[in-house]
Amino acid sequence: MSDASDHRALVADALAALGVRRLLLAIHGASFPSDPDEDVGAGSAATRAAGRLLERVHALGFTGVQLGPSGDTSRDNPSPYDGTIFSRAIASIATATYAPGGEFAGLVDARSLARAHGDGGDRGDHRRAHDLTRGLVAAAFAAFAAGARPDLAPRLAAFRAAHAGWLTRDALFPALRQAYGDTSPAAWSAHGADPLDASLWRDDAPARIARRAALARQHARSIDAYAFAQLVAHAEHDRVRARAAALGLALYADLQVGFAESDAWSYAAAFHPDYLMGAPPSRTNRLGQPWNYPVLDPDRMQAGGAARALVRARADKAFAEHDSLRIDHPHGLVCPWVYRRDLDDPAIAVREGARLFESPDLPDHPGLARYAIVAPTQLDRAVPRYADAWVTDLTPEQVDRYALAIDELIAAARHHGRAPDAITCEVLSTMPRPLRDVLARHQLGRWRVLQKANLDDPGDVYRAENAARADWVMLGNHDTPSIWGLIEAWPEATRARWAAHLVAQLALPPAAVAVLADDPGALAAAMFALALACPAENVMLFWADLFGVPDRYNVPGLVAAENWALRLPGDFAALHARRTAAGQALDLPLALALALRARGGAADLVSRLEARAGAAGTRLRAAVGSG
Repeated sequence: MSDASDHRALVADALAALGVRRLLLAIHGASFPSDPDEDVGAGSAATRAAGRLLERVHALGFTGVQLGPSGDTSRDNPSPYDGTIFSRAIASIATATYAPGGEFAGLVDARSLARAHGDGGDRGDHRRAHDLTRGLVAAAFAAFAAGARPDLAPRLAAFRAAHAGWLTRDALFPALRQAYGDTSPAAWSAHGADPLDASLWRDDAPARIARRAALARQHARSIDAYAFAQLVAHAEHDRVRARAAALGLALYADLQVGFAESDAWSYAAAFHPDYLMGAPPSRTNRLGQPWNYPVLDPDRMQAGGAARALVRARADKAFAEHDSLRIDHPHGLVCPWVYRRDLDDPAIAVREGARLFESPDLPDHPGLARYAIVAPTQLDRAVPRYADAWVTDLTPEQVDRYALAIDELIAAARHHGRAPDAITCEVLSTMPRPLRDVLARHQLGRWRVLQKANLDDPGDVYRAENAARADWVMLGNHDTPSIWGLIEAWPEATRARWAAHLVAQLALPPAAVAVLADDPGALAAAMFALALACPAENVMLFWADLFGVPDRYNVPGLVAAENWALRLPGDFAALHARRTAAGQALDLPLALALALRARGGAADLVSRLEARAGAAGTRLRAAVGSG
């Protein structure tokens, strides 16, 4: 057995002993590494370097990879959570697919490919990647349309037939936007648009159906080009999934709560005309967040309704292309916080918003009364209406009504042969009663983000010891600081408090407190050991935490070039080996050993793990041994 295989087997034994069924690495597409001769300015899971990363993730003992949203984004907004819900990101197409031996070879000349390459560094350039990948796929389509690779024609036709439900809609939007001055639909009429164009998909009135057909004929070339680009992007994902499957790694989709501008236009029939969805005030954001996302119209969530159909179509596509999925902010599907779209200041509007289904008699939102699932007597007026305890109790019939969207996701999972308990729900600091009861209906857990734990509150939702079996536990996620940057920024007193907490939770000898407080590598490993030792069977690790990257990937609400730009460099393997040996990256064997010690695991297994630990564990092992 090779050393890598031996390591993986050792980690698998440790996870089994701890009762951890799933250990996922979370990484968004743009953060995947690229070698210089394949770099376009953003990462892609389809690059050669990304293939090496999947191999390393497998060798380290992970069971799967949590991807970010896969939709296409605009040139000026790199956030994957604002991307399209069906169309795949064009920037995910690796240049190798056009090179000799690639799946779409013979369509792009070598000089064009060479000009696209960058340095494969640890920072992306979203606009560069946006422009280059679109330029390359446009060149590939032009060659195909001129007669190159005729063998692709039947494949393209089959792809268009299989994805007809969304492909023409998605293709028409950029064509019309470009035709009408690169503006949003509300401004199209000022650029000569037909009055129907801004609301082309609001309903199936005969006039709108006729206008869709006319526009499809008018923009046929653009639709053909769009469909070809999506064929390539989907083929790239198929290749990534095959790579992961060959390694035994599960791939998780990210079902974002939001919608791109194009989706709001394409699926207008599914959305409420007067309200938008946002984040309510919470412990992490006391002002709330006006997301500007459309909210599913309750009148159209019944069987056969456009909103219900949209939920199912998204779920079907996610499960057809992945092994499971992450539900982003599931309260948006169960009990969304909504605010009026006609108010001038969205920040004020979202603070004065309400729950869509829990507002039977609010004087400032009289239009929501018709959607109320709860009665006025089921509300606790002593707490704010965004509070988890606003709804005091629910009947089984009321839970049925709240659960419509989640039930569709579960039904889709079962239809595609997936285990519903593999779904991960990003429930953070707030979990209103309706959401709690809907998740309990399907035995779905919540997230416990350990770096946010309140050490003064034994009942805090982020503390690992409060986790249930179905929960997902992690050090941080794409919206939090890297654990390395966080520990570095902590004052001495905070490190000492965490060290004392970890020693108590992991049953370490008192001598370990000083070691943890002084050694960031040991402290990070011990924090992760909490996740591994707690009752939850699902553990996730964000890639920056694994690789010892102190920089932050995303600051929520920040619109800047550096946001969403962090990625692994092409030489990540050597970097990880150096940092792990020096105690500057997360020491997984050490974390597993600490977790097993705390749970009374087999001494032989602990010793074998400790033998593989890096420098971060040297002083800690000495302290543990002295206890």
